[in-house]
Amino acid sequence: MTTPAHAGRMLFLNIPVADLERSKAFFAQLGFSFNPKFTDETAACMLVGEHAFVMLLSREKFAEFTKLPMADPTTHTLALYCFSVSSRDEVDAVSAAALAAGGSEADGAEDYGFMYSRSFFDLDGHGWQVMWMDPAAVEQGPEAFAASVQDTDATA
Repeated sequence: MTTPAHAGRMLFLNIPVADLERSKAFFAQLGFSFNPKFTDETAACMLVGEHAFVMLLSREKFAEFTKLPMADPTTHTLALYCFSVSSRDEVDAVSAAALAAGGSEADGAEDYGFMYSRSFFDLDGHGWQVMWMDPAAVEQGPEAFAASVQDTDATA
């Protein structure tokens, strides 16, 4: 979307899961793969983007990294994990795969014209959103994109 302030940085998002193998199977059904070099019986490194990863950690492993108590994702929202896909149809396909794999729908489809998304809860209750954004809106920004669409509509 823009040039990163810190080229080469990687993002590792760590989330606790009750059953690591079950969570790996769930996310594999959504099309994600795992880096075997950083995956063992307590953790799985899920590949999300070129420099973005989600570490699925057993609750015991996760507890080693924090001094604060773990929140129950079925009763408290601490974050909404969002990832993009390449088309509106893929939003629907990934969401359908999440539901078929045992996830539950969080919200219905949200259509903003330049952006389309669906939300679901994974097997542990973590909230996920899968979204598509029009490449022109990514390039121009949503307000400029909306204005250009209005200008096109006005001249038609």
